[in-house]
Amino acid sequence: MMKAILIIFFLTVKESTCFVIEPFSRVNKIAKHKIPDTVRQSTENSLVVTSGEVFPKKAVEIVMKFGGSSIASSERIDHVANLIKEQIEVGYCPRAVVCSAMGKTTNTLLTAGNLALEGKVNITALKTLHMDACDTFQVSSGTRREIVELLQECEDMLNGVRLLRELSKRSLDQLVSYGERCSVRIMAARLNQIGVPAQSFDAWEVGILTDSNFGEASLLPESEERILKIFEARIDPSIVAVVTGFIGNDKKGRTTTLGRGGSDLTATAIGAACNVDEIQVWKDVDGIMSSNPQLVTNVIPIADVSYDEASELAYFGAQVLHPIAMYPAMQKNVPVRVKNSYNPTAPGTVIRKVNNSDRLVTSITCKRDITLLDIVSTRMLGAYGFLSEVFSCFERNKLSVDTLASSEVSISLTLDEKQSAADTEILLRELKPIADVKQKKNRAILTLIADVERSSEVLSTVFLVFTNLGIKVEMLSQGASKVNISFILKDEDLESAITHLHQCFFEERCLLDFMDDGMEGVSFLDE
Repeated sequence: MMKAILIIFFLTVKESTCFVIEPFSRVNKIAKHKIPDTVRQSTENSLVVTSGEVFPKKAVEIVMKFGGSSIASSERIDHVANLIKEQIEVGYCPRAVVCSAMGKTTNTLLTAGNLALEGKVNITALKTLHMDACDTFQVSSGTRREIVELLQECEDMLNGVRLLRELSKRSLDQLVSYGERCSVRIMAARLNQIGVPAQSFDAWEVGILTDSNFGEASLLPESEERILKIFEARIDPSIVAVVTGFIGNDKKGRTTTLGRGGSDLTATAIGAACNVDEIQVWKDVDGIMSSNPQLVTNVIPIADVSYDEASELAYFGAQVLHPIAMYPAMQKNVPVRVKNSYNPTAPGTVIRKVNNSDRLVTSITCKRDITLLDIVSTRMLGAYGFLSEVFSCFERNKLSVDTLASSEVSISLTLDEKQSAADTEILLRELKPIADVKQKKNRAILTLIADVERSSEVLSTVFLVFTNLGIKVEMLSQGASKVNISFILKDEDLESAITHLHQCFFEERCLLDFMDDGMEGVSFLDE
């Protein structure tokens, strides 16, 4: 007779154990449900195995973040609220849920601001979206009153803009904040209705403190300590704190916005300060993909990447966390998991200090609408003098460079579409006395996030593909980053290049015509 071996560990409950209160019940109970593989991947805690059920030895503390597309409507808010409840039931403990504004609310507010400058004030669509959600969920009179007051305050502000015909960056930050402030109140109300104790907070109420650079404010270093103290002293660990993303306060109490990736930054700042087990960023894709699905048909999700790889992917065009948003997590070595709110069973991609793969290429990404400048010295300047003068011109005109390759008397570099044509023309005039400059538009950067220590293997494959396709590389950049190799191509060649490289590195069907030996349709890369 086979002997059943049962390994049982004592279940220890952290101080921050999460509770789910079943609707119409006043009895709190610890959720005990089967733990999916995602929990196994995100924590090294021992597991309890008994009677076919699996329990975490300790609660897995997380911070969750949901973007605008995830909570674009009442239906989506209900879906996300139940998703949060399900996460609690399988062993996760959300210390905070960070929410963006509903759908395209931020864009709607920006448009409303521009219309107010023209003398028109209309926030009917904004009111309809949020009040419909209130009606759908039959929120309490207190929640409804808060949202009505916020929308009225927003309309009053727009009337002020209409009268003054002025909308400063400071005023604009205040204006766009109303989207997040409404969405968190609706989300907290819905969570409470389905049995998840929750409370909404504006970001400054949980310690988010920024400088006064309106429009693109930066977190101040003291934010970390403030966040930790507030969560430890004032926020009950059994309650989910639903926090506004994207916004904060400066030291004078004025509303600021964190710029690109702001909501993600709010989540990572809270997660790092509270030293949670994992930060989950919920988007509308199944994690980080092997390439852009709009350009490549057979993309695959990547199980894990390093912080450095994720930063390079984001910088060169992939829809991942912005590098600034990853910084707090990197500093505290807190894993960040990118998941899909439309497909919550997908494991997503874990971003951590180092990846656990020996793959040659992690992902292929790109940036389009790039301008390539070839700058060649016309004066007998040493490398130091030439480079110094060139980059002084860039600094004066506040132009940033994507990629660069240089020699003693020449530099090739790229500018992206964010640089204005007027600023570029000024730069070219300033460079004229010291250099000949060739400007080439309609270029693209194709970037391989790869193991640069095996760059010879990567480059041999890439150049065989390019040779076969007749694609000319106008510039190559490798070295500063240890995880990326970038090629500058004509934009018209980009899609063909990405498609064929993806086939070679990810699809095991790298079929090319070898012109030298007459072999056709031979796979030269065996994955």
